[in-house]
Amino acid sequence: MGHPPLEIFAFEQRTPLELPLYLATVSAGFPSPAEDYIDKKLDLNEHLVRHPAATFFVRVDGDSMRDANVASGDILVVDRAVTARDGHIVIAALDGELTVKRLRRQDGRLYLVPDNPDYAAVEVSAEASFEVWGVVTYIIHKA
Repeated sequence: MGHPPLEIFAFEQRTPLELPLYLATVSAGFPSPAEDYIDKKLDLNEHLVRHPAATFFVRVDGDSMRDANVASGDILVVDRAVTARDGHIVIAALDGELTVKRLRRQDGRLYLVPDNPDYAAVEVSAEASFEVWGVVTYIIHKA
């Protein structure tokens, strides 16, 4: 399929890292630094990782999922415990090559579909070696 390789990381929970979560929402400005606005502490591991034993991270290289807001350099949080359904963004192995694509089922056929019109969808044939490794649950972008 000619897709660039993915960089894969295992989830390793070391120590909780709780950061302030402000009550104030931010539409286009700064939250008040006043302590009165702090609601509670937020641990990103708790927020982003629902199933620690089944979660891994993947760094994206390429632009085939550009219109799904997945950019090169992003880190994807992937949960193997989530059942892949039509429309999910998945990490899949097709004929030995890992890729991130949207899973589509149509008329009894299975496709891996990029979210970028510059790339073509790939039908997963019955003869293909195919496995969904997990469902993308979060996309971490660099600001």
